[in-house]
Amino acid sequence: MNKRVLISGCSGGGKSTLLQELSARGYATVEEPGRRIVQEEKASGGKALPWIDMEAFARRAIDMALVDHAAHEDAQNWAFFDRGLIDALAALQHTTGAPLDEKLAASHRYNTMVFITPPWPEIYASDPERRHGLNDAIAEYERLLQTFPSLGYTIILLPKTPVGERADFILRCLAEQA
Repeated sequence: MNKRVLISGCSGGGKSTLLQELSARGYATVEEPGRRIVQEEKASGGKALPWIDMEAFARRAIDMALVDHAAHEDAQNWAFFDRGLIDALAALQHTTGAPLDEKLAASHRYNTMVFITPPWPEIYASDPERRHGLNDAIAEYERLLQTFPSLGYTIILLPKTPVGERADFILRCLAEQA
């Protein structure tokens, strides 16, 4: 069974907080490629930022997601990813209009269940790595709701509950799958 688990969905929906909770419980977690890229690009004066060059940003996210994916190839326990390759491929498709690279997506699979954070306006906030507004986040969310099933993934919408309950929900779903 594939132990790499994607947590995706709407920006500002609580993914990073959820990953912190899962990490505190002893699970391997992988920080969102986009946040790491923004931090690196800002530190180096680079231009692969979503508000400057979205295509370069998406291509860097693809490369980083591939490295992250490979790093957890032999995971014996659940490894949770705050976004991943599919998110980056969808961003590139949206930005360039080119078809989604289904071959690349098929050769780098995650667990078939993808946990999606719905829009949650009450907790949404911009920050130095997330400059886009809620409307853009919702549009991305809606694209992902189409993309994941088209690649054979089952979407599991996360409830808008406290982080501990969300983590319990994910772990119950995965236990039922096993």
